[in-house]
Amino acid sequence: MENRAYALMAGLFTLLLGFSAIAALWWFGGKPEASNQYLVVTRKTISGLNVQAQVRYRGIRVGKVENIELDPGDVGNTLIRITLRKDIPVTRGTTARLGFQGVTGIAHVQLDDTGQDASPLEASPGDLARIPMQDSLIQELSEVGGETLRNARDFLANANQVLTPENRQNISKTLSNLEATSANAREVSAQLRQLLTPENVRLLNSTLAQVERTAAQGAPFLAESRGLVLRLQSVSDKLEMTLGDPLSGGAGALLPRLNELSSGLSSNSLQLNRVLQMLEESPQSLIFGRQKTMPGPGEAGFIEPMNARGQP
Repeated sequence: MENRAYALMAGLFTLLLGFSAIAALWWFGGKPEASNQYLVVTRKTISGLNVQAQVRYRGIRVGKVENIELDPGDVGNTLIRITLRKDIPVTRGTTARLGFQGVTGIAHVQLDDTGQDASPLEASPGDLARIPMQDSLIQELSEVGGETLRNARDFLANANQVLTPENRQNISKTLSNLEATSANAREVSAQLRQLLTPENVRLLNSTLAQVERTAAQGAPFLAESRGLVLRLQSVSDKLEMTLGDPLSGGAGALLPRLNELSSGLSSNSLQLNRVLQMLEESPQSLIFGRQKTMPGPGEAGFIEPMNARGQP
């Protein structure tokens, strides 16, 4: 009797423990959620992504990775089958990319919606709807870094071809010339600053104003002088015509005086021409006077130049 009672108690305990385990599993498992499956397609490497990895939609955990395999129709594609909650909106503008958690290297699938096409993503008959995968940030950095390294290598190769010993020597000479030119420019600038003092600038402005006034005053004088020369020339022509006419009465008696008058007019005309020429060449002589010329040989005040021995 005792053995039977002991066996009965053990059986009841086993049944109670089994029912308790089933109830606990049902309690913690809850009711199954409705879900949809999709295929994420990529031609890039997916290092760090494993089955049962998380699927996040805008950072929220919404599903998991069910399977990873190569595309039987195109071995260049990798198919990642994921399961998402049924309430997650998946549209034609939804894209996927790999996300990484910290520095562990564990990857997950990150879903985002570009908003370009809000129509629902539909599957073709007999296949799951496919979501394209874009390059991850690490993949983009890797590609950009590789391109940058290639450009740097090409740049260094071209620089080595350009910077030959002869070209380096020419560049050094050019830099030396630039340095010398810069030093000369500083000296010239300093000299200009010394010359262009306020007093010198004031004197220069005064001189220019005086020259301008002189030119303005001399212009009418030159015009009148030219007119006078023309009138004198006309008078001289008339006198020559009168003297050459044999029918003019009393012309022979006036001939000596007319010749003297004609000579005087010619002399005055020559002097006036010289004055006009001098004014055209140097208008300042009207104010400052004619410049003194050195006396020539035979003239008063002539000094014979000295030779190399200091003797005349």
